[in-house]
Amino acid sequence: MGMRIFITGATGFIGTAAIRELLSAGHQVLGLARSDTGADALAALGATVVRGSLEDLDSLRRGAEAADGVIHAGFIHDFANFAHACAVDQRAITTIGEVLAGSNRPFVVTSGTPVVTGRAATEEDVGERTTPVSTLRAPAEDLTLALAERGVRSSLVRLPRSVHGAGEQGWRGGLVMPLVATAREKGVAAYLGDGAQRWPAVHRLDAARLYRLAIEKAPAGSRLHATAEEGVTMRDLAALIGRRLGLPVASMSPAEASAHFGFYGMMVGTDMPASSTRTRELLGWQPSEPGLLADFGASAL
Repeated sequence: MGMRIFITGATGFIGTAAIRELLSAGHQVLGLARSDTGADALAALGATVVRGSLEDLDSLRRGAEAADGVIHAGFIHDFANFAHACAVDQRAITTIGEVLAGSNRPFVVTSGTPVVTGRAATEEDVGERTTPVSTLRAPAEDLTLALAERGVRSSLVRLPRSVHGAGEQGWRGGLVMPLVATAREKGVAAYLGDGAQRWPAVHRLDAARLYRLAIEKAPAGSRLHATAEEGVTMRDLAALIGRRLGLPVASMSPAEASAHFGFYGMMVGTDMPASSTRTRELLGWQPSEPGLLADFGASAL
């Protein structure tokens, strides 16, 4: 029997794919929408609209109270005010968690794959909380997993740095897009050092399937990795960007990275592969969509 699932971030790149996946599996969807445009888009997909926002806690309560489970895929992507965005995220998780407490209803929260030095991160890893970004994001995971002790079937879907695929507004590739923009601006597709740094990746449709499996059967307290590819090297990615844009490809030194890549310089230089072996075994998740390089290579930029 299908469930009624409330989704935050419902109008986003991943949220819209998750809605289609859930509806196709026989579930009903309640989608959070801030605007008339968003509400119309959700209605066209077949979802019931809940008007509100991540900062409107009453709207989050209404959605959670009316649902058999919740997927929290929303986040304010404002890197200029990242601390505020993370605080809003934590309040949203706490608010929804209070509604679901004691009900054993599923609550799937979106996070990111962790960075572990020297090897691929696994689902068991907490990750290194040493950077400003990781330190600010970490409490959201802690809050989510703690709800498992309060009668909530809470789980984390950790997304990789690149969630790619064709969406309503064209092809997108997560953190690949800033690299494309930088290459266009600077006139060169660059990578750092030998370019052996790896970024994990997943197609949005494969990620949507994992969200559905998580809401249906993930055990309480689960950490799940939505990584179809453990790691695509920065050298291969830069080479493809160069071919797609008709630009030269070059290696940058660490000293040059900050000036060239700006905010993304540290991430470009970080090796961050992530395994999804346990997730596949636990839920039977089998990614089947094209990998990042093949998908990007065939995309319309």
